[in-house]
Amino acid sequence: MEGESGMWEGSRGRGRDDRGGGGRVRPPLAEHFFFLKVLGLLSGTRTLLEAPRAPLSQSQAFPAMRPVGVWQWSPWGLLLCLLCSSGWGSPSPSASPEKRPGSEGLRFRLAGYPRKPSEGRVEIQRAGEWGTICDDDFTLQAAHVLCRELGFTEATGWTHSAKYGPGTGRIWLDNLSCSGTEQSVTECASRGWGNSDCTHDEDAGVICKDERLPGFSDSNVIEVEHQLQVEEVRLRPAVGWGRRPLPVTEGLVEVRLPDGWSQVCDKGWSAHNSHVVCGMLGFPSEKRVNTAFYRKLRKRAAKGSARRPRPLGRPISKLKVKPKLRVGRGPNKRLLAQRQQHSFGLHGVACLGTEAHLSLCPLEFYRANDTARCPGGAPAVVSCVPGPLYTASSSQKKQQQSKPQGEARVRLKGGAHPGEGRVEVLKAGTWGTVCDRKWDLQAASVVCRELGFGSAREALSGARMGQGMGAIHLSEVRCSGQEPSLWKCSHKNITAEDCSHSQDAGVRCNLPYTGVETKIRLSGGRSRHEGRVEVQTGGSGPPRWGLICGDDWGTLEAMVVCRQLGLGYANHGLQETWYWDSGNITEVVMSGVRCTGTELSLDQCAHHSTHISCKRPGTRFTAGVICSETASDLLLHSALVQETAYIEDRPLHMLYCAAEENCLASSARSANWPYGHRRLLRFSSQIHNLGRADFRPKAGRHSWVWHECHGHYHSMDIFTHYDILTPNGTKVAEGHKASFCLEDTECQEDVSKRYECANFGEQGITVGCWDLYRHDIDCQWIDITDVKPGNYILQVVINPNFEVAESDFTNNAMKCNCKYDGHRIWVHNCHIGDAFSEEANRRFERYPGQTSNQIV
Repeated sequence: MEGESGMWEGSRGRGRDDRGGGGRVRPPLAEHFFFLKVLGLLSGTRTLLEAPRAPLSQSQAFPAMRPVGVWQWSPWGLLLCLLCSSGWGSPSPSASPEKRPGSEGLRFRLAGYPRKPSEGRVEIQRAGEWGTICDDDFTLQAAHVLCRELGFTEATGWTHSAKYGPGTGRIWLDNLSCSGTEQSVTECASRGWGNSDCTHDEDAGVICKDERLPGFSDSNVIEVEHQLQVEEVRLRPAVGWGRRPLPVTEGLVEVRLPDGWSQVCDKGWSAHNSHVVCGMLGFPSEKRVNTAFYRKLRKRAAKGSARRPRPLGRPISKLKVKPKLRVGRGPNKRLLAQRQQHSFGLHGVACLGTEAHLSLCPLEFYRANDTARCPGGAPAVVSCVPGPLYTASSSQKKQQQSKPQGEARVRLKGGAHPGEGRVEVLKAGTWGTVCDRKWDLQAASVVCRELGFGSAREALSGARMGQGMGAIHLSEVRCSGQEPSLWKCSHKNITAEDCSHSQDAGVRCNLPYTGVETKIRLSGGRSRHEGRVEVQTGGSGPPRWGLICGDDWGTLEAMVVCRQLGLGYANHGLQETWYWDSGNITEVVMSGVRCTGTELSLDQCAHHSTHISCKRPGTRFTAGVICSETASDLLLHSALVQETAYIEDRPLHMLYCAAEENCLASSARSANWPYGHRRLLRFSSQIHNLGRADFRPKAGRHSWVWHECHGHYHSMDIFTHYDILTPNGTKVAEGHKASFCLEDTECQEDVSKRYECANFGEQGITVGCWDLYRHDIDCQWIDITDVKPGNYILQVVINPNFEVAESDFTNNAMKCNCKYDGHRIWVHNCHIGDAFSEEANRRFERYPGQTSNQIV
């Protein structure tokens, strides 16, 4: 099971309780003493044994106890202790099985080909071996327990009969019976580990609610060695508060602990600590803080105040500031207010700089009864350097532009937001993916920082961001976290047998907070993922909300809105929203919006905000969106085009249907029908859906058009463009192909077909399937009758008008070099438009053509 892709993976966190929280696990021996103390049979004022704060090793039966005091034993206490140690008085066995050796240290993941990241085939790793669970006697209660093991709050359903594909290897559990309240699957009854009479056709799966448990904020469980855990980090500016643009790059470090926000003592603070904090805040690096400036401000603030400082020991979020307290303006007064609210909760931070999260660093927490906190110290201050996407000031932009800009050797594809996607690396001029074996937060953080983001929030496995196509360049990547590039990490050069694209690695990076989501909102929809788009305007005056004109509004504009709101991918861009309640917002404040689909916010798109012009005025025709957590992603199999391309001279009397479908060049209308012929460049096209949602036509079944000549319905007016271009991009021939029908011709091994055209069936392309248009069917060609001999580019574009939303439109175009001598044609160098490096693409465009028939 080692090579099987995993979707969500969790583990029993070290130093945490079975619910994945931050509590400390009570060791068995300590429970006996706790029991005796409750009965009053032990006298004294201190505990005899205390479990260490360090995590419990899997090889230890009990944690190493350390004595911290001496007890006075009573005779009754000694007698009862002997009885406890011999087993008398212990609870009788319950329906839950007794813990067996090896039941600790389990790991869990979701595998197969799930519809969403929160569902899939359940797999358990025990004794280093991955295995599945049989569906015999499986219930929703068992699914609840397993979803909690995976870090989700609860289950919404479960599946049987290997719905997500059969697993391989061991079947660890059979006849699993849970009440639903168990903290671990080891507490449920079963036939025992590895004892099963099932086959993998009976593998069970779960559908979890997409809400994470505390401590499982992402798919990578951060195993901490502290009883407390830093939940979040922020910077509070000491100067320029309210005037600095977002994101905030410098300020006092504050951490959110379970009881609120607290500051960090700067004693022993290092650049490594700042590096980790900046990474959590979405910044790739840190810079040196002007400590003399802050020291001078503190001295001035202290001199200007006769007010006694507030008592220490309370978190900032619980301090109550009197309304009449006026701290004035300016950095001195502002820093004074910060100083009066000091609440140090953390000190002794000792990061190495390679950590992806502050909780992974050695930390020391102040206790509630500590009266002297950070003596002689001050709040830690950090200054971060934003990446190119978030450079705020002109000086920072000039600094970024002055750096030598070579082509990046890593990129992210298929993500809905900046800083997330499938990891692809450049090797020998060709982009390829990374196998998820041994993929972790350190490797993911190297990718994120290399791209100008912070550290990694999640290291994604199992093609969570869709599958790639083509080469897989790297496997078993191991990074320390200090490397400037993923190529500097140790890795294995992969072979065809090592990995598949179902194991493509991905990342989600920490991003700076920019506040762009507060400038836009949706209203009137049935859920938070849909509605009429409202934007905030006002400039220097008071902000006001208004609507957007729906003229020319489409999928690309909807992509930007959904990204800005953090709602995932666009599903539909709506030009009419009359069916949604407009509320009291009726003013149209923006029109002529034109986006490329890559912008971070709507105000980065071209638009009119002063001279509003709408062809159809009124709130009925204002812009709306429907967002989705998943999206399809279509790619053309370029190698098949190259392998199947040929020329056919087809008689006109066999092309009546093609003429009706408008699949011939315009000169065919004046041909001497039915005599003569047309010269056709024919080839097969195989269109894969490698995204995370089925590709469905925009039009409903009621609006599909019946074509009597071919005997089928067309579900899309324009599905693919076939073009012949000159090297400078001039179009010399085109083939217009309406989709005959969209159906699943073939699928991957673990995916079932869902769509077929027969009998007016549903149309679409399932995730993991492809639609094949063979070279010998009508309209699967380009009419090149009027094309002169020469060197050309064959271009195929899928979904050219962006009618159906996808996660990535940059891979919808395929190009080939071709040489036509008037009798024969040679097609070569076929590739997806973004599969090569920029230099390779420039060479492709400048390609001088073949001087002979030999294709090297």
